[in-house]
Amino acid sequence: MVQTTPFLLVLFLVLGAHSLSVKKCILTGTWVNDLGSNMTIMSVNAKGVFAGSYHTAVTATTNEIKVSPLHGSLQKSPNQKGQPTFGFTVNWSFSDSVTVFTGQCFVDDYGKEVLKTMWLLRSHVEDIKNDWKATR
Repeated sequence: MVQTTPFLLVLFLVLGAHSLSVKKCILTGTWVNDLGSNMTIMSVNAKGVFAGSYHTAVTATTNEIKVSPLHGSLQKSPNQKGQPTFGFTVNWSFSDSVTVFTGQCFVDDYGKEVLKTMWLLRSHVEDIKNDWKATR
């Protein structure tokens, strides 16, 4: 009679250990969204600070779209488990507005890195009476 218990235990440990591995999402690189805008993050320093550029595919102005600088911060908490939260600001080079983004970097079930973000855009208005229409 062959002992199958040790074999099954080893097989379970091998398969179980694979599914417990932490999938890490790396923020650096080039990202493209579903509208065709693209963002490049150069590097993230030890404090989580990063810089890069954003080239939007959409705008509310008639100005020529230009690549714009971005500056941000990545949460460096040990509780992030490889799928960090972050925020960044884009100072648009072609308009009088600024957008802030906040989000999280995920690794999906297929191993693809995905950024999920929300944004808030603030445009310049001439006076406080028009403040209501300055934020989208």
